Order: sequence, then structure tokens, then C-alpha cells
Amino acid sequence: MPKVTCLGKLDDMKLLITLIGLVLILEGIPYVAFPEAMRRWMLQIAQMRPGFLRGMGLIAMACGLLLCYITQRTDLLP
Repeated sequence: MPKVTCLGKLDDMKLLITLIGLVLILEGIPYVAFPEAMRRWMLQIAQMRPGFLRGMGLIAMACGLLLCYITQRTDLLP
């Protein structure tokens, strides 16, 4: 079993915070670049059924989990 040090935990936390920051940057780009289009898109989303939105969210989460698994647990990506 690998030895876990305090420095390793800090590095993991630094990586997590960096990843959250990157997600926020990527999420904010469309609002800065295309605010009018994002407003129209949000109005369309507000009219969708909750079940459809829930299903799309579940699909997005599954894709994210798959990407995390592929990058961390397989040798498919160098």
C-alpha cells in the first residue's frame, strides 16, 4: 500500500481546486462571448420538462465519470 504523506494530500487538494477553477472558466466562456444567445438558450431550457433535464444531467454525469475513469485507471491516454 502506498505511503500517503501530508504533502500528497495538499497536492491533491491543490489539483481539486485547480480543476474546479477550470470548470468555472469553461462554464463562464459562453456567457461572456454570447450573452444574448445564452439568454435565449436558458429560456428554452426553462420550458423543458424536468424529467428530460434530469435525464440529460444524468447522461452528462455518466460521461464525466467515464472520462475520469479512462484518464485515471486505463492506459488508453498517455
